[in-house]
Amino acid sequence: MSREATAALLARMGDRLHLTDGGLETAMIFLEGMELPQFASFTLLANPEGAAAMRRYFTGFLDQAAMLNMGFVLDTATWRASEGWGEVMGLSPMDIDRINREAVIFAQALRDAHGDGAAILNGVIGPHGDAYHPDSVLGPDEAFDYHHRQVGVLADAGVDMVSAMTISSTGEAIGIAEAAQDVGVPVALSFTVETDGRLIGGQTLEEAIGVTDAATGGYPVWYGINCAHPDHFAAHLRGDWIRRVGVIRANASRQSHAELDEAADLDDGNPEELAVAYADLRRKLPGLRVLGGCCGTDLRHVAAIGHKCQ
Repeated sequence: MSREATAALLARMGDRLHLTDGGLETAMIFLEGMELPQFASFTLLANPEGAAAMRRYFTGFLDQAAMLNMGFVLDTATWRASEGWGEVMGLSPMDIDRINREAVIFAQALRDAHGDGAAILNGVIGPHGDAYHPDSVLGPDEAFDYHHRQVGVLADAGVDMVSAMTISSTGEAIGIAEAAQDVGVPVALSFTVETDGRLIGGQTLEEAIGVTDAATGGYPVWYGINCAHPDHFAAHLRGDWIRRVGVIRANASRQSHAELDEAADLDDGNPEELAVAYADLRRKLPGLRVLGGCCGTDLRHVAAIGHKCQ
């Protein structure tokens, strides 16, 4: 049944290029002036001002995709909504379950308010710890146990797929994919890389995707790269494995993860320059389906990317 759901998702998307949003958390902090404890955007759902800011944010992207006659992948604000991060924030597992369900309801309302409701509803999952400086690296079994509950809640709430974003190890990627397969929901896995184009542990993207595909029987619907500038990975996109790359969500900034961690101001780069880099990536990546942004990007960047890659 799980592979049937993946096939149905791919058939629904067809050959149409899809947009998604940009750097939700950086946009909320730097452009909307919101506070995000532990970088957790789900905290905004609990107050009218925060919810209104997120509604404005996502509406802009949905309208842009419609204007360009492109599909849209609509994320839930759940990147930090896992049990471990909940514990750090004083939230019980039941609190976190409720937050995941409320985030799906919020996204469903946004989807249904725009056109025919054709947007792909994407349940977002984040790493168990700090993606840039993990205090531990989970093996597949540990990752399965950690992420299974959130994957299950998101699937039960009605998402079309789940996506693990900013993943820095194959063990965690494998565990998430196995949890998604156990639940029966399509899953995409997006790795983050350092300025040398490698994961934190030194693996290349080719190695990471190959190891994960081998361990999961190729279950992920596609892989992605996020939270890195195209300059950090574009030169490494060679070989048959690149056909598995389906989403790019790059940073606006060329800074390293360490530099971004220390930055007091937002580096929003150059939207037009980033769009040109995306157009080059689209020519290189035959399986590319979804285009969006990560840290420092907003509607300006994704609109430029959409126009350039349309």
